[in-house]
Amino acid sequence: MQRDVGSFPLAPALRVKLIATGFRTVETILEFSAVELSKEAGISNEEALEVLQIVKGEAQSSSSCQIIQKHTAFDLLGQEQSQGFVITFCSALDEILGGGIPVAKITEICGVPGVGKTQLCMQLAVDVQIPECFGGVAGETVFIDTECSFRLERLMDIANACVQHCNLIAQGHQDKDHIKAMQTFTLNEILSQIYYFSCHDYIELLAQINLLPDFLSSHPKVKLVVIDSIAFPFRHSFEDLSLRTRLLNGFGQQLISLAHNCNLAVVLTNQMTTKIGPSDSKLVPALGESWGHASTIRLILHWKSKQRFVTLCKSPSQKKATVPYGITSQGFRDAEIAEPEANALIPASNPRKRPRVDDDV
Repeated sequence: MQRDVGSFPLAPALRVKLIATGFRTVETILEFSAVELSKEAGISNEEALEVLQIVKGEAQSSSSCQIIQKHTAFDLLGQEQSQGFVITFCSALDEILGGGIPVAKITEICGVPGVGKTQLCMQLAVDVQIPECFGGVAGETVFIDTECSFRLERLMDIANACVQHCNLIAQGHQDKDHIKAMQTFTLNEILSQIYYFSCHDYIELLAQINLLPDFLSSHPKVKLVVIDSIAFPFRHSFEDLSLRTRLLNGFGQQLISLAHNCNLAVVLTNQMTTKIGPSDSKLVPALGESWGHASTIRLILHWKSKQRFVTLCKSPSQKKATVPYGITSQGFRDAEIAEPEANALIPASNPRKRPRVDDDV
């Protein structure tokens, strides 16, 4: 049954323009890209993106509600525990996260420039491909770059180190599954399973996210989507802040739907901005407080006495905690710190066991 455009929560002026130019049903709108819809309906690119976000979101919600499935809380717990994690190769960070970056959730990585956000993203893009017999999820990666910070040479260093690490484990086990897995877990194979997209502004980014469900349907092994970064395209060239808020809210809902429906981890990086208070000022994640609700988990990477630290400041199941980390020639790793600084860290207990591949790191 076709749904009328007038039934969607669009601005009245937009509804009038769409109907006047022949867009009367959902099906007629979904046939067009944002740029095509803008030209055909005589609306701006931003308005076209907003229309597509609302129409696609409502359409997906209505279709998912057509089949009602009954689950118990115990069923949901089993599903969540079976979804898995993407390890970071920093055992301290994996521990406070409960095993690593969780699949089917959104993780936001915030921090100042140079602290290691992109390094962690590239590490995850490699680690998600670790074979299941090593404790990995054997997935693929979509890497969306908005700051031109992606470095292939650095990615190759990280991938080579991961292959060498798994190779040492395979030699120690001498198990046929491990040996067979290492035949295909190579540098070239890792690079061929990272799908790279470059977006130069927020219009290209939103358009890419609108196209992502179709890409994922043809690439079912994708288990990680990285957007580095979410803040950069939305902090420039925006005069209408209310429109920015609406687009960000729709963007967040699309990512939540992707993570849940496609069973993949979504990782976003975010910049920091200065919040000025009555008596002092402090650094906080960019894009405002409302954007903070889009992520399930929020990590803040920061410096203290020339040492890198990561703070888990938002999680539905883990305690707030701060641990050190390091950036080495091999990638994102644990770090050694002085005893006084170690005693100042926030403790975190964790009942979950980390994936086996990280036991030797």
